[in-house]
Amino acid sequence: MSVLFEPLTIRGMTVPNRVVMSPMLMYMAGPDGTATDLHLVHYGARILGGVGMVMTEVIAVSPDGRISTSDLGLWEDGQIAGIARIAEFAHAHGAKAGVQLAHAGRKSTAQERIVAPSALPYSDFSVPHALEPDEIARIVEDYRAAAERAVRAGFDCLELHVAHGYLLHEFLSPIANTREDDYGGSIANRARIVFEVVAAIRDAIPESVPLFVRLSAEDVVPGGLTEEEATWVASRLVDAGVDLFDISTGNITPGYAGTVYPAYQADHARRLKDALGVATATVGSVSSPELADYLVSSGAVDLVFVGRALLRDPHWTLHAAKQAGIDLPLAIPTYARATGPYERGF
Repeated sequence: MSVLFEPLTIRGMTVPNRVVMSPMLMYMAGPDGTATDLHLVHYGARILGGVGMVMTEVIAVSPDGRISTSDLGLWEDGQIAGIARIAEFAHAHGAKAGVQLAHAGRKSTAQERIVAPSALPYSDFSVPHALEPDEIARIVEDYRAAAERAVRAGFDCLELHVAHGYLLHEFLSPIANTREDDYGGSIANRARIVFEVVAAIRDAIPESVPLFVRLSAEDVVPGGLTEEEATWVASRLVDAGVDLFDISTGNITPGYAGTVYPAYQADHARRLKDALGVATATVGSVSSPELADYLVSSGAVDLVFVGRALLRDPHWTLHAAKQAGIDLPLAIPTYARATGPYERGF
């Protein structure tokens, strides 16, 4: 039997298989940040297609933390009902649902005043305001409040975005953080806000709810965050209650400076797993069932986050299972007509 279709238990959550719909920005929300029918259909199609879990696109913890004005948000209670429909639909059809929380930092285009660790712009974006300590404390509280709302919305796990050049990654990287106070300089200081956010979230959500971190394993550019530093941060986060690291790299500067090939992030995930004994996931150019199964069966990762392949084919997971000789439970039994054999009258 394919290991890809074995269940995985993390804290109080059991995922029925190891395929997770990766967070992918869809830019479908209105200015109020609420989810729409289009979101439900988008995620629902992949749920019906057999994924073990859907992870939402990035959800902003505050209005000034949006990447765009079309981002989802959880900065107020009025946004809970819309996003809760996705979790409810997942549960009704045997899947789990996770929510990814983030603040865009200097990569925000949602409003004129943007914020960052230091007054260093991202490419040709506006020069950001360097956050004061009291403003950092407010952002930590924004994360805590958004995490509470995510749990109230019925999500099974939370993922904290600490990659791709967004605010928490900006603090970690010397390229974006040149502060000289308690939030800059050493890696312990640069990671301080990440530690504070994780502590606030872990304190605010039930013990049974897993907490994932999408972590940049390195910046892949000179002078950036190193893999050694990222591993040190991860080791402290394990002690703080993080259950799994969804590993990515790069994007602290425009473009990707590394080499892209199938599962190009997986070696970073494997090294972190070997070093810390922690659960990991990989993302990035995983499009074939054989590769996904190998990554899990070889012990490199515990979950595979599939992105573009699921955009191309919402039923990618069902096809992968059929290829492995496994009949996944079908939310709509008559979908079996499409799985073959193609006999007349069936």
